[in-house]
Amino acid sequence: MSDSTTTFVILGATVVVFMVNRVPVVVVSVGSALLLWATDVISLDEATAGFGDPTVLFIAALFVVCEALDSTGVTAWVGQQLLDRAGTGRSRVLVVTMIGCALATALITANAAVAVLVPIVVMIAARVGQQPSQMLVPLAFAAHAGSLLALTGRPANVIVSDAAEDAGAGSFGFFEFAAVGFPLLLGTVAICVVLGRQLLPARPDTAAAPTDVGELDMTLRRHYRIDGADATPLFDRTYGAAEFVVAPRSSLIGVRTEAGRPNPSGELEIIAIVRGAHPRHGPTRLEAGDTLLVRGTWKALSWHAGDSDVRVVDSPDLVRRQAVPLGVGAVEAIAVLTAMVVVLATDLAPPAVAALAAAGLVVLLGVVPVERAFASINWTTVVLVAGMIPLAGAIGTSGAGEVLAGRIVDLVGGAGPHVLLIVLFVVAAGLGQFISNTATTLLVIPIALAAAAELDVAVAPVLMSINVATAAALLTPIATPANLMVMEPGGYRFHDYWKLGVVVMAWYFVVATLLVPVIWRL
Repeated sequence: MSDSTTTFVILGATVVVFMVNRVPVVVVSVGSALLLWATDVISLDEATAGFGDPTVLFIAALFVVCEALDSTGVTAWVGQQLLDRAGTGRSRVLVVTMIGCALATALITANAAVAVLVPIVVMIAARVGQQPSQMLVPLAFAAHAGSLLALTGRPANVIVSDAAEDAGAGSFGFFEFAAVGFPLLLGTVAICVVLGRQLLPARPDTAAAPTDVGELDMTLRRHYRIDGADATPLFDRTYGAAEFVVAPRSSLIGVRTEAGRPNPSGELEIIAIVRGAHPRHGPTRLEAGDTLLVRGTWKALSWHAGDSDVRVVDSPDLVRRQAVPLGVGAVEAIAVLTAMVVVLATDLAPPAVAALAAAGLVVLLGVVPVERAFASINWTTVVLVAGMIPLAGAIGTSGAGEVLAGRIVDLVGGAGPHVLLIVLFVVAAGLGQFISNTATTLLVIPIALAAAAELDVAVAPVLMSINVATAAALLTPIATPANLMVMEPGGYRFHDYWKLGVVVMAWYFVVATLLVPVIWRL
C-alpha cells in the first residue's frame, strides 16, 4: 500500500475507535502514531515529536495556571459574585450565569468553569423556582461559546493559531478569537433565554447535585450542635475544619479523647465527636464509625486526610477551594495570570514560553506545590494532543490530505469558497459530536489546508471556520466533558441535548460560514 492509503486506513480506524469509545483515547492517539511508524509512513522522531511540541507544552502549562486560580479560591469568588448578582428572574439568571461562565471559560477553560459553577447554578435554580434541567445545558453551551473569547479558552484555539502561523498566515491574536466568540455568546444566550423553556425538559430535580460547601460552616455547627456563642469561624484563609470518620481496624479505636483536645501531633484540635446521631460530651473512647470534627491549618487537614486510620467526609482541598474565596495565594495567582495575558496579548513571547513561565512562577511563589502542579495537568488531554500531532502531520506529508482535499474540491466544484466552508463545517461539526474537539481539529486542519491551497482560498478564514465548527459540540452529552458534567445534576437523558443544540448549532453555522469570511477575507 502507498503511504497515503496506509494513512487513510489508520485515520479511519482511529475515528471509528474514538466513536465506539471503548478504548482510552490516549491509547488510541498514541497507538495511531505508533502504527504510522510501524508502517514506515513516518520516522520515530516524527512519531514522538508531539510530546515536545510547543502547543502541547502550552496546554500543559495552562492547567497549572488554572490550578493556581482554582486552589486559591479565585474561581470560587467568581462563582459567589454570580450568586450575589443573579437576581430572581429566570431571564436575568440565565444571562448572568451564562455570561459569567463564558468569561471564566476564556481564562480557565470550559471544564474548570463548568465544574466550579454547576453547584452554584443548582442553588440559583432552587432559589428562583426553576428545575436545574432548565439551566445546566445553557451553562455548558455558554462554556462552548466562551471558549472562543480568547486564546486560552481551549486547546483547539492554540492548535488553530499555530497552524495559521505555520501556513504563513500569521498566528491569531490573543483576543482575536473574540471576533467570533462574542457573537456566538450573544446568540447562544438569546436562544437559551427565548427557546430554552420550550426545548429543555422541566424534569424534577431527582439527581444528586455535586457537593457544594458554600454553607458548610452553618451546616457543621448545626449538625455537631456547636455553641452558637462561639463566633470563631470554622473556615478562614489559614484554618479550616474537616470531618474524619474512624475507620475499621483503625489504631484510634480505644483511644481516650474529648472535644477541645488537640491530636497527639498538636496540629489539629478536636471540636466535636459524634457517635451515631448523638454528640459525645466529656472523655470518650473512640469506636469504629465515630465522626470527629477537627480544626487546623489547611495543610495539616489535607495531610491527615490521607491517613489510613480515618475516612474523610469532604476533601479539605475541595472545601478550601469553595469555602474560602480569594484565599492564600489568590493575589499572586491573579497577578501571574494578568502578566501571562499581557504577554500573550502583546506577543512579547511565544505562547509556550509565556505559559511555562507563568506555571513556573506560581510554583516558585508557593501558590501551587510541585506535586500538585503535576497532578493538576490533565494528562489525557496532553497525551491526546501529542499523540494526534503525528497523524495530523502524516495526513499532510503522505498525500492523504491532498486526496481528501481533492474529493472536497470535486464536491464543491465551482460553487466557490463559501461552499468549502459549509462542507468543512459539516465534516468538523459532525465529527465533534462523537470525538474530542481537540482531536477533530487536528484531523481536519491538514485536509482543510490542502483544500484551501487547491482552491486558492485564504488560510485564516478556513481555520477560524473550522475552529467555530469544532466548538459546536452541542448535540450529545459525550461531545465534551462540560456536556457530561451537567448530565447527572440536571437529570438529563442522552436525547435532551439535541433539541436546543440543533438551534444553537444553526447559529454556529451562520457565524462560521457567513461572519468569518467577512472578518477574515477569503
